[in-house]
Amino acid sequence: MSRDRGALALMLHSHMPYVEGFGTWPFGEEWLWEAVSTVYLPLAQLLAEAGAPVTLGLTPVLCDQLETLPGPTGDRLLSFLTETRRMVHEEDSAGLERTGQPELAEEVRRAGREYEAAAEALEGGGRNRAGAQPQRCSSEHRTDLLAALRGLASEGEVELWTSSATHALLPLLASDAGLRLQLTTGIASHKRRFGSFGGGFWLPECAYVPGLERELADHGVRAVCVDQTDAHGVGAPEQLEPVLTEGGVVAVPIDWATVALVWDDMTGYPAHGGYRDYHRRTVHDLRPWSNHGAPYDREQAAALAREHARDFVRRCIARLDTHRADRGRAGLLCCAFDTELLGHWWYEGQTWLRGVLDEASSQGLELVGITEGVERVGAVQRELVASSWGSPKDFSTWDSPLVAEMVFDARRAELRTVAEAAREGTAQERALARAARELLALQSSDWAFQVTRGLAADYPLQRVAGHRAAHDAAMGALTDSGAVPDPALRNLAPDLDLTALLAP
Repeated sequence: MSRDRGALALMLHSHMPYVEGFGTWPFGEEWLWEAVSTVYLPLAQLLAEAGAPVTLGLTPVLCDQLETLPGPTGDRLLSFLTETRRMVHEEDSAGLERTGQPELAEEVRRAGREYEAAAEALEGGGRNRAGAQPQRCSSEHRTDLLAALRGLASEGEVELWTSSATHALLPLLASDAGLRLQLTTGIASHKRRFGSFGGGFWLPECAYVPGLERELADHGVRAVCVDQTDAHGVGAPEQLEPVLTEGGVVAVPIDWATVALVWDDMTGYPAHGGYRDYHRRTVHDLRPWSNHGAPYDREQAAALAREHARDFVRRCIARLDTHRADRGRAGLLCCAFDTELLGHWWYEGQTWLRGVLDEASSQGLELVGITEGVERVGAVQRELVASSWGSPKDFSTWDSPLVAEMVFDARRAELRTVAEAAREGTAQERALARAARELLALQSSDWAFQVTRGLAADYPLQRVAGHRAAHDAAMGALTDSGAVPDPALRNLAPDLDLTALLAP
């Protein structure tokens, strides 16, 4: 492999708002069950087998939920896989058979077996000889996803990044104390779960404003990803050059010329007719069709994903070689995706990812974790502009008249919490902690995103209203010494540190 041309850093951003215990179908904790079964369990196995460098961002709020899988949460997940999923696949396959569509029926049955395999992987074992469902194992024997990922990181191949506690859009927070609460809580939970914090920090929505790096540096952050597409243009050489900020944090640009090969909804790989159609669905929300309307053919789609992996690697090499020719030095090509794109939104995504990891070796493209890549190519100094990886590249997705009410709810709750924490004589730490957790839940960027994009019906509005009311109740308990309501947020921010609200 030629180190002269630089390297590719694959960044997988893994995130889920806190949905455990908040609704089921179509909006709620089944989002988590689908992600675990179709994305995170197979991804952990893929990374263990591939042994190739990948940077994996894990938001603390996702880990808060994964951490509960050995207990009752895992029981509900297993029931979803072995009962709910089995039932809907059986019913839809039977319905397709009755209407003279046997190929679609067979595809539904084939896809159903993947949920059976996920249940087996979760239970840590296979079927018995009669082919019966696996026996429920005790929680201590159930697959621990966080432990599996911790093991991958300890072996040195996977570089783990963290993020703010609940994926809050940091530039939109109302106070320095609120910012510290998000950072301190998120980083503390990462240290407890994974043993250390290497300094890699995913800025939620890649939202950056000049000056943010100073607070990040104070919390031990060494590297972040930014989107500077509007500043320099798609395909500009600047997109392959890490930037050293005044605070000492290195900002690594995401290269949208490369990301768009996958992410573009019109021309990206997942739009090809041979892949599974995400949008066309059966009665019970199953997807047995391909994008071009025929019954889905898994083998053909897998072969197509491997061909697209070869094409992707060729294009990455060309991108790096062009940068080398233009700049006279190696570049770092950072390609970032939401992890759930690979396996959920794009059904064949993990087949493609495995193909990329294999093809990189055979074609001479070096793969690195982001930290190693920065050390390899160094960093330049230049001004960064305020930006996000949204569409458009500003903060309007999360801060516009359409979402003004929920944005102001979160800011009011933040200022009330900070003020109460600073008040001498605050005696009910339990109530303050409850208020702080409801505040963290309100600050999630997901609610405004879903409203702006017209997703999930009124679910985000219900969640915001619920957390606002719970925050009000906790604040009321602080002022009148009343009883603190029982929390619905079971394991959100277990490493909450209220001293973050008090630091000068």
